[in-house]
Amino acid sequence: MFKKLTTFKAVYETKNFSKAAELLFVVQPTVSSQIKQLENELDTTLFIRNGRKEILTTPQADLLYQKTGHLLDDWEALKLSIQQQKDNITHCVIAASHTFSIYLLPDLIISLRQHFPNITFDIKMMNSLEVLEALEHHEIDFGFIEKPLSAKQIHRFPLADDQLVLAGNPEAGPWLVREKTSGVYYYTQRYLEEHDIQTETHTIQNNEMIVALLKKGFGCAIISQRAAQDIPYQKLSEKYSRQFYLITREQDSLSELTNITQWIQEKADFKTTDKSTKLQN
Repeated sequence: MFKKLTTFKAVYETKNFSKAAELLFVVQPTVSSQIKQLENELDTTLFIRNGRKEILTTPQADLLYQKTGHLLDDWEALKLSIQQQKDNITHCVIAASHTFSIYLLPDLIISLRQHFPNITFDIKMMNSLEVLEALEHHEIDFGFIEKPLSAKQIHRFPLADDQLVLAGNPEAGPWLVREKTSGVYYYTQRYLEEHDIQTETHTIQNNEMIVALLKKGFGCAIISQRAAQDIPYQKLSEKYSRQFYLITREQDSLSELTNITQWIQEKADFKTTDKSTKLQN
């Protein structure tokens, strides 16, 4: 059944039996046969040929397509879980905020793999609020944020300090600002209000893009000192020093995941490196 659904999905997306066959590395008669079998099982027509090449979808095909993606994802996840259980492997899903993902998480993942060889990791990059919500909805096992968010049945542990700096040329602008739910947005708004700055701003939902623009001499932004390599910056006061946090749920069903988060709290070494170019005041 799942092979037929995979074939159906390819035909639905390409609207072409030949292209679907190419994507699936099979011959066209195989695709036609599987679609015919699926239509017989469902007792409905899924595709209508309109001319030699054009294929139209029926309302029944539209409904099936809406559900097929989830079915196939669940099936692949189930196969992976069974294989991992057989091999005594635990699957762990981590989400981290942008700055933590780029500047701290890579070294941490390497260390975790060394200390927990039977763990496989999936990594997601989100802003701080999205990480918290994903943890609450059991979409991830634990996360890293740069904003002191809290919620019921969620534990928050401070891990490392992070100094924010004003990078780029504030005289020229424009200001490059993260979205409201990001960890650094609050500090940017505080700075603008404290200095009565009312100027052009661009909202950019990606730290790396902001850093790339700054390196090209465009705009100014408040970013982590870790991100300010090769960018002129002004160091800000202690009010602009924040922390990275590890967040976990109160109860974890897998003891191995608890061992990981405890190791992170006790053993992980988050070093600050500063290879940036400071502005001379």
